[in-house]
Amino acid sequence: MHFFLMMAWIGLGSCVLTWALRRYALSRSLMDIPNARSSHSVPTPRGGGVAIVLSYLAAIVVLSYLGDVWLDVGIALFGAGLAIAVLGFLDDHGHIAARWRLLGHFAAAFWVLFWLDGMPPLVLFGVPVELGWLGYLFGALYLVWLLNLYNFMDGIDGIASVEAICVCAGGVLLVASSWVGDGTALLLPLALGAAVAGFLIWNFPPAKIFMGDAGSGFLGIMLGALSLQAASVNPQWFWSWLILLGVFIVDATFTLGRRLLRGDKVYEAHRSHAYQYASRRYGRHLPVTLAVLLINILWLLPWAFAVGFGWLDGVLGLIISYLPLVVLAIVYRAGELEKTS
Repeated sequence: MHFFLMMAWIGLGSCVLTWALRRYALSRSLMDIPNARSSHSVPTPRGGGVAIVLSYLAAIVVLSYLGDVWLDVGIALFGAGLAIAVLGFLDDHGHIAARWRLLGHFAAAFWVLFWLDGMPPLVLFGVPVELGWLGYLFGALYLVWLLNLYNFMDGIDGIASVEAICVCAGGVLLVASSWVGDGTALLLPLALGAAVAGFLIWNFPPAKIFMGDAGSGFLGIMLGALSLQAASVNPQWFWSWLILLGVFIVDATFTLGRRLLRGDKVYEAHRSHAYQYASRRYGRHLPVTLAVLLINILWLLPWAFAVGFGWLDGVLGLIISYLPLVVLAIVYRAGELEKTS
């Protein structure tokens, strides 16, 4: 029962911190001003994701101190999360060259992999494959891509928060409904979901404060690290987490692929993701954010369970679950140049 009380305190702490950060941002005029690349039209305070960071890092310390989660996992998440949050915070309040940001991203990724003993085995069509040292390269690329795609996908009210809560809830349900009694795989995503829920109260459409790079990058690498930790308990769960992250992975990857093929400067800001086109088509952010919620619950979660419990091969489950998302990306013109009139 004390775990549920702790999660309530994490959510409440995040909510109060977000309120305080919003007051601070308003008093110092730290506003996100709409421009041609924006998906919003009203100046809005930014930097609220720091509340998620502080709440979750505090939760990691407490859970590690109490012995409720493995210390090495706590060190992996705390170190990488703090580094990425500080890097994002500095970039939010100034500018850090892309090459230095990328260097910091890879350093944080290798930190995670060092403390988690590299990538867990991948199960390919029922055959466990030990990646060895190659796993460090694959794992680093995976974590850095998740980190950056979360930045890319945090472009309309509530979408990044809803995605994180859905993914964490799916991960928690997988553990809770299995016979695996791993407190780390259960409590760490539960705590992250609670921290994001407290922030979402202020970020739900129409948002009263934005997350900022400090929060979105932090969520990206935390979700990636949690997926690797879950896979160390049950290798099938890696595929389950990839399925749960499907909305963001498909939209961001499809968009990036199209822009690369066209020769665009991929590090420049744009608004050509499918979710951004959808929000402009419907004139509001709320329908798109709610659609992401429904896709996660009604489509991706059942496939994640089917794979997680071994009823379906992971690769096959990933393909089946992603196919409609690819269709949606095409329908909503992900990666296309925006028409100007």
